[in-house]
This record gives sequence, C-alpha cells and structure tokens, in this order.
Amino acid sequence: MKLPSIFFGENDISQFDQATKNEWLITNGLGGFASSTVLGLNSRKYHASLVAALRPPGERTVILSKLDEDVDTDGKIYQLGTNAFSNDLYPRGYRFLKEFSLAPFPTYTYKAEDIELRKTVFLPSEKNSTVALYQVNNRSKTVSTIRIYPLVTFRHFHYVNNRSERPLWFNQNNAERDVELIYYSDPKATVILRAFGGKFNSKPAWVDGLVYQEEINRGETGVDESFQPGYFEFQVPENNAVKFAIATAANDNHEETVKTLNELGTGITDIENLLGKEINRREGVLASFYDSHKQILENDGLSWLLQAANDFIVKGKDNGRFIIAGYQWFGSWGRDSFVSLPGLMLVNGRLEDARNVILDYTNYCKLGLVPNLIDDKTGIPLYNTVDGTLWYINSILQYLKYSGGFEFIEKFLWSTLVEVIENHKRGTLNNIHEDNDGLLAHGPQLTWMDAVVGDTPVTPRSGKAVEVQGLWYNALRTMQLLAKKFKEEKTSEEYLRMAERAKESFKAKFWNEEQKCLFDVIDSTGKPDASVRPNQIIVGALDFSIIDQERANSVVDFVQAELLTPVGLRTLSPKDSRYMGKYEGDRTSRDKAYHNGTIWPWLTGPLTTAYLKAKGYNQPNLEYANNSFIKPLLTTELLRGGLGTINEINDGDAPYTPRGCIAQAWSVAEPLRAYIEDILQIRPKFEKEVMRDAAKTWITA
Repeated sequence: MKLPSIFFGENDISQFDQATKNEWLITNGLGGFASSTVLGLNSRKYHASLVAALRPPGERTVILSKLDEDVDTDGKIYQLGTNAFSNDLYPRGYRFLKEFSLAPFPTYTYKAEDIELRKTVFLPSEKNSTVALYQVNNRSKTVSTIRIYPLVTFRHFHYVNNRSERPLWFNQNNAERDVELIYYSDPKATVILRAFGGKFNSKPAWVDGLVYQEEINRGETGVDESFQPGYFEFQVPENNAVKFAIATAANDNHEETVKTLNELGTGITDIENLLGKEINRREGVLASFYDSHKQILENDGLSWLLQAANDFIVKGKDNGRFIIAGYQWFGSWGRDSFVSLPGLMLVNGRLEDARNVILDYTNYCKLGLVPNLIDDKTGIPLYNTVDGTLWYINSILQYLKYSGGFEFIEKFLWSTLVEVIENHKRGTLNNIHEDNDGLLAHGPQLTWMDAVVGDTPVTPRSGKAVEVQGLWYNALRTMQLLAKKFKEEKTSEEYLRMAERAKESFKAKFWNEEQKCLFDVIDSTGKPDASVRPNQIIVGALDFSIIDQERANSVVDFVQAELLTPVGLRTLSPKDSRYMGKYEGDRTSRDKAYHNGTIWPWLTGPLTTAYLKAKGYNQPNLEYANNSFIKPLLTTELLRGGLGTINEINDGDAPYTPRGCIAQAWSVAEPLRAYIEDILQIRPKFEKEVMRDAAKTWITA
C-alpha cells in the first residue's frame, strides 16, 4: 500500500514567510503530538517534538521543544537549527535546509559543505515518547562531529515558561548516553533523553527569550524559556555514512518513563525497525480501507484524509476512546465528537471505537445532556451546549446504519436516551426545554456558534436556532424508530406525535418567504432573525428532515448563492454589515470574526449531503458536488496550512487563508463522510434495514 507524500524543495523553502505557514503534525494515539513548521522554526507555543499526554488524553505537557544540530567539520561549525528571538533569528539554519518531506513522517535534509544530514521525527504509537532518527553522509576527507542540543520545555501546552512567576523544580541526572530530568512541580514527571549511537555531555543552560511569532500575532503570550541540559555528540568518519538517534520519553512516574524508553529498543537497528513498524501501521490503515472498498481507486487526497482521521482517535484511561476536536490546542468536545464520529469511525469500519466513544459520553450524561467539553487539565465535564446531545443521538442513528446493532443500543443506551428526551421535555440546564409549540428553546451561546468577547456572546442565537430544531426533530424520529423496534408502541407513538408537532410549528415559523430560505433563529418573543448563515443547510442534510424536499432544494440554492467559496461555506453573508473577511489579530478580533464570515470546511459535509438529497443522486449532480464542494479540500487544502490534513477554518475573503487549528476533527470527518457516502455512493450496510420502518421520511438509499 503506497503512502502519500508531500515534498518541499529548495525553491519552496526559500520563501521564508510562506514556509513558516506550512505546518506538520504527527500524533501518538494518546492525545500527545509533535508539530512544527517546514523550516523547523517553532512559531507557536504548541510546536514541539513531544507534547505528552501525561494523563491521557489530558494533561498535555510540552516536554521536548526541539533538537538543534551543529555540524563541526575540520574546525568549521554549521548551525542547522532556527530559532526566533525578539529582534532576530538565531541561528539561521534554514539556509542549509535543502528538502522537506512528509511521507508520512517529517524529514528534514540539510547540506553543509560535504555533509548531508537527514532527520526524521516520529512518535511510537500509544507511547509518550518521540524519536529523531538521523542519517549523516560525510563526503569530506576529515572526521565530522555532530552535536545535538535538546531544548526541554516542561510546561502545560497552553502556557509558556516564566521562571520568575513559576519556578521549575527539577533534578538533572547524567549518564553516558542518557540525561534524566525529574520534575517536582505539578504535574510531577520524569523525562529521559537517550542517545542511540553517541554520548551525552552535560552543560546545563537556559535559553531565554524564545519568540513564537504566531502567538504574538494572535495576541497571546509568545515568549518562552527552555532548558538545555547539555548536548549529544556523534562522530562521523571521513567518506562514511552513519545512522544514530535520540529518543525522549516522559511519564508521571519514573518507572513508567524508564519502561517506555526501554521498550523502544537498545540499538539503532531497533529504532529503524520501530520506524518501519509505524510506517506499516499507517499502511495498514489504508490497506484495511481500500481492501474492503475494492471499487475505490487509491488517490492521495483520500489517503491523506484516512490517515488524518486516525489522528483524532485517542485512548484514555481504562482503554476508553475519545475524539480530540483539533490540534494543536483543542481537547475532547462533545459536539465535535458526535459530528465527527461517522466520518472518523463509521465509514472506515472502526465500529468498536465508535461504540466506546458513545459509551464514554453516555457515562458523562447529566440531566439529559452530554458534556460540551471535558477539560484537558482537570477532566471536569462542562454542559454548556444545546446541540451536542442531539448530535449524540444522531451519531447513534448513524452507528445503527453501519452496524445494525439494535441490541447494543437497547442494552447500554436506551434508558439514557429516554432520560435525554424526558429532561428536554420538562426542561434542563441553560433553559433548554421543549416549548409550547413543540420546538426546542434554549439560552444564549449554546449552539456551535459559541464565541464570546468578555461576557458577551458574539452570536448568542438564543431562542430557537434553526439547526437545533432540525436536530430535535431528527432525534425524536430516531427515538420513535427505536421505541418501535423495542416494541414500546405507546412510547413510539408519543415520540412521533412530538416530532410532528415540532414539524408543523417549524413550517409555520421558520420559512422566510421573501428569500426562499429558513430564518436562522426565532427569538423568545417570536421575532425571526433573517441573518444569512449556513446553519439551515444542516436541516436538509439529516436523515429525518424537518422540511420538505421542495423547500430543501430552495435552501440549497440560496446557501450556495450567498455563502459558497472554493473551500467551504462562510458563516455570514458578505452583504451583511457584520461580515468580517479576515480571521486575524488578537483574541477579541478573532472571536468577532469566528462566526461572522469565517469559512468552516466541516460544513462541506452537510452541504454535499443536502445538495444531493434535494437535487438527486444522478451523475451530473454527483460530479458537480464533487468538483464544487469536495475536490478543493482533497487537493489544495491538504497542501497548505496543516499539511496532509484540513484546518479548522479559513478566511472568508480570498485567498481563503487557512486559520485556527491546523488539524480539525470535523474538517476532516465531514468531507470524508460525504465523499464516501454521497459522492461515491457507498451507503451504510444496514441503512435500508434500519430505516425500513421509519414512517414519513425521505431518504436516499
């Protein structure tokens, strides 16, 4: 199975500003990751060779900021590292960088005189460790010395080090090829760096004033302090090639750190075998998919998305499964998890992982709500969402379509699902309740458009948001289907009655006759909000649609005309005075733009589904949807911003610059789902069976 690759040559690398905007990401399946730029310059506080999840998937801690290399040949020293300080770059090692590739792991190739140094960084699966594998070709007539300086930055990944405000208490223990750092602060941890093929030289020093320019641009704190315990040294004979490696491991106790490091092996051959194992694991992800979908030809765009989908699925305590909403800084979010679950887990056959995610969130259900967020540091769930629970129910419906697993639902989920509806009927947190008209009312800042400036929501959308009503109806019809399957006839009839009541009220209140589309919100006084936003497209994409096909068709046309760009839907029409076409500046400026014009690629999924449901799944429509909605994401967007993945957001104005997180779960998941299910028409195996008894619904089989 051929893995896709991305390559940057010397001409690409020489364009400094653009090269620093292209970022790579690799993950370890625990919530940890490594990330940096094509130039090897860390421009974010989240850039590091190892961000370890010390309490998976949380307590993510920057352990190893980076490794900087010096080449000493015949007394002449070439510094290959690149770091930013307040007034300068030092050193400027990117001038020696000749190639960068992601295939599938980041590889940097430097050339200095007759020395070529190649570094590949990879993370062993489900271990809080990182490995840098080096191959150095010395074509000179003298012995060369390679010195590698680690920058260790022990801090929570949202913060930077400031020793005057937060002293770091640790001990350093040195050995011939190891350096061990034992931290006594909170969290306590042991970090060990080990050379495979060389030796360690102790020379403790602090490197202060490191500047992360992207954080400065974002109005965040972006000046850091890193500890340099010394350097690793390797000899490369004349006219010879040598391989060596540096591995780093971290854990919240000493024994586990030692165990993790020892499991990597004892020599360079073990490290090469470990790299081969990780490559095989990624090849296996692709082989598993393509072997079970013989009708699909391999293509790089799809292969990158399939690999990227794997990055967001992480293992927590007790082997639980969680979905990371986005890298580099988001944790496990309920709404994002259940929007993403079909694309990340169902279309590629990871049904057990899907069950585990659903079960884990079911255990967190409180007063009929699943949490919006599980805090990365404390693990405390927050319940400030109205739609997250409704997406949870939708993901259960999608799971059924792929698995036919009614028994699993009845045994483990049904009682919780009934409690969800009962709590919504009588009212629960944040003024979420079924109103007298059968629609679902809620307070402000509870939908996915949840940005806030100070204490003021930017897009409060309180009252009755359009997509919430679509999801509410979809949930009620799903419950009707399940109750009928479980032979609870009266309960099934009640859910159907509730759904039909909501549908009639929606029809009467949400249709904007003037623009032939749906209102975005109906406020608590009954006043409609005619803001032109993409939320209405979600209504037509759900299996149980609260609007008829004629109106859905009109909505699709309207949304395309007003909001469509080559990389997705804008969150507000450019004709609106509140429209902001650039997502930039400090947090306040960015939050104001977040849902007021900024493009969200995840909406490409519902758009594709709604378009084809409304227009029909004939060949011209399939080609149009693919070329207009999906293809740009599988080609152009994979090659800029987050390489091999899809960013969280893009500017609303051309050239639609990628912004936000460089890898977002639903940005990958929804286009992937829509491409497989809708464009390629590979429908869920049990879809017809599951939907057979669902009355009064229109759905393409």
